Amino acid sequence: MSAEPLLDDSSSVSLTNIELIDLFKRSHSSLQSQPSHRYPNETLIYHGYIGCAPLYPTAAISLRTLAAYRQIHRSCPRFSIQAQVKSLCFLHDTPYRPYLNAQFSAAYDIYLEILHRVKQRHRGALNHDTLNWRMLNSCPACFYKLEDEPVLEFDWLVSIDGNNSLKRWNSTIYGSNPRIDSRKARSDYWIDTCDVDRFKDEVQTRESDYMMQRDTNDDNWEDETIAAEGTTPAFSCVNQWRNAGPETQKKMFSVFDESGIFIAACRHRFVVLACDMIRSGELAKYPLAIIDKLLAVYGKNGGCAYDIGCTFSKTLTNSSLGMRARELDFRLMVGAFHGHAHNRKCQLDWHPMYILGTGHTEGEGCEHIFSSSNELARSTRHASPFHRRQTIEEHFLFWDTDKYATLSE
Repeated sequence: MSAEPLLDDSSSVSLTNIELIDLFKRSHSSLQSQPSHRYPNETLIYHGYIGCAPLYPTAAISLRTLAAYRQIHRSCPRFSIQAQVKSLCFLHDTPYRPYLNAQFSAAYDIYLEILHRVKQRHRGALNHDTLNWRMLNSCPACFYKLEDEPVLEFDWLVSIDGNNSLKRWNSTIYGSNPRIDSRKARSDYWIDTCDVDRFKDEVQTRESDYMMQRDTNDDNWEDETIAAEGTTPAFSCVNQWRNAGPETQKKMFSVFDESGIFIAACRHRFVVLACDMIRSGELAKYPLAIIDKLLAVYGKNGGCAYDIGCTFSKTLTNSSLGMRARELDFRLMVGAFHGHAHNRKCQLDWHPMYILGTGHTEGEGCEHIFSSSNELARSTRHASPFHRRQTIEEHFLFWDTDKYATLSE
């Protein structure tokens, strides 16, 4: 028997024979509400449960079960809601049914929303809700300035990179209509797609020239093109980067709505920013949008490591950000792990080893983050846009919390 919400202020809510699910206990119980309760979930959460429906719940999951799943998922990102539900079914000797995933997911969404709103109030009380507060304070070692602190070669240093593991399938390829979900991401990790698309026309593509000049079996096509134009090639490593080829040749992106993520991380590997790559590879608009935000928040004397930095440098110079980047003493460099793809002359100018102020930074901090976030791929590949972002931002929050805890001795 489902619970009927009584909306009259003088009435109370009665929950009769509702299924209560805990880690090691499953029962059908009747719960008595308090005089101030007007809705079933008020009574449920008073008793430590969250209903699987807003007004007429027939089942409810305990807060400690939801909290346990959140922490298990923190330590093991591949542990999905489906795995949690199957575990509960085995513990309670109940046959697994797919609809149970939707019930657990609904309760988990509300649990995370409650935590988010509590955190918002907490941040407000501490004055941590000002604009860009997280970016300015996420890594104390990078962004906290001491009095009379010596001037560094770089006031801030980040690495940026894209990753294609966290794709999301376009549901229309299965002949089904996508489910509309108007919920938005809760965190400020994300750069909005509209802000990214501001830079989509910054790069003048030369795909027709590319196809005319390039022989599929000839790796020296770009050197020959430069020689034909009567110029001396500065670097010959650009043709090593096949992922920078024409987007029209990359058919695989058509089956994904989001084809991956592009992120920025500080030298201590805190996640600073992220944006979705939409039906494409690492287009120039993604690093341009990231750098625009970094310059706006962190200001002068910054550095950025990018594994194809020398290829991207001309794009940055010719973009609307070029002048501002030069005025703010912004420096771009390539990652050390990709040194094999760059010739010697390129490495002497761009490699972090030869740039004063980079220390032991190898320029591949993002890859350390991706090595962990890749485990989310199985649970996000077929998720809704909201649930995909929710899972990713929860993982980033866990990652940053762990980094903060081990930042010093």
